[in-house]
Amino acid sequence: MGGSIETYFSEDNPMYLFETIHKRSNKMLSDFLERLAVVVRKIRSIHTVYFHKLSRFDGEFVDVYYSEELKYARSVGYKVIPLSSYMFQNMNPGSPFGEFVGSLFESRLKARKEGNDSMAYVYKILMNSLYGRFGINPESTQTEVYNYDKYNKLVMTTGFHYAEKLSDEYYIVVYKNNTEWVPDMQWRPPRITTVHIWAAITTCTRIHMYHYISREDCYYTDTDSVVHGSPLPDDDVSPTELGKFKLEHKLNKAIFLAPKGYSLWIDKNQNLTKHKGLAKPLVSDKWYETQYADLKLSIVAPVDSNFQINWATLDIMKKTKLVKLSTPTNTKREPVYDNNQDWVDTNPVNVKDYAR
Repeated sequence: MGGSIETYFSEDNPMYLFETIHKRSNKMLSDFLERLAVVVRKIRSIHTVYFHKLSRFDGEFVDVYYSEELKYARSVGYKVIPLSSYMFQNMNPGSPFGEFVGSLFESRLKARKEGNDSMAYVYKILMNSLYGRFGINPESTQTEVYNYDKYNKLVMTTGFHYAEKLSDEYYIVVYKNNTEWVPDMQWRPPRITTVHIWAAITTCTRIHMYHYISREDCYYTDTDSVVHGSPLPDDDVSPTELGKFKLEHKLNKAIFLAPKGYSLWIDKNQNLTKHKGLAKPLVSDKWYETQYADLKLSIVAPVDSNFQINWATLDIMKKTKLVKLSTPTNTKREPVYDNNQDWVDTNPVNVKDYAR
């Protein structure tokens, strides 16, 4: 394709010829596959296709998919109808970060053996940041000092938040960039970002984890961790081998109320509690037991924040806030209750089937 990008949209096909989105999508897919067959014959190095599932007919961004995930989804019974796509050529060598991640992983292992938890944490953050940088949100908040003319221009943009006057000439301005539609030539995303690599990383992670999170004895999962009712195969577990699971704990009891909200009883004298948010200091294993018995319970209590930032004045202060402590809610899934009104499962919310 000579470095060019071709796009295929179902709405490019006229409605008077293809009455439903299903028919328009099938026509788009047929055109795309015919074109793909021609391109692959010319460029033999192409092995992977990235699909961006976009909805242009209502202006809403839906999701981004990597072709390997679509293949895997089809293998487990899903029906896939691409609406548009981009094609990328494989690079050589295949993994540009193998040596970088490998060296950091070895350094982290060494730091942990030496009991240097601080450096082990630094190495962990460095590895995580490599992945996060590729998928950084283009709409980032900026806090900068501008003169009066620049301040007046930013006030008129959709990304403007607020400003503080420093003098007759200068202002501290807080705004979000990349919030308005502009032509491609004027688009200024963050530098050193590669969304297709980020998408490939997250996709391969989901594919790898699906085997473990789909088990019937899977009680909880996060990005790279699972809690199972029975042990994993020995070949999947290693405390030192990159890419394998590490056995963290054997549990006597556990309560999971939400993502990053749980309490683990490792033995009679050891408990590990996690909670996300300002109310974290108020949470204990006893609270999880009480809350699990009645999910509707809530309390309001004061919490001290020692490093509260006032972004308008750039001041750092200690502040006491009243926070509500209750069962964490999840905006992505809705609870499912049995006949006794016990919380037994969740269902996804806001699922839109654009194939109908």
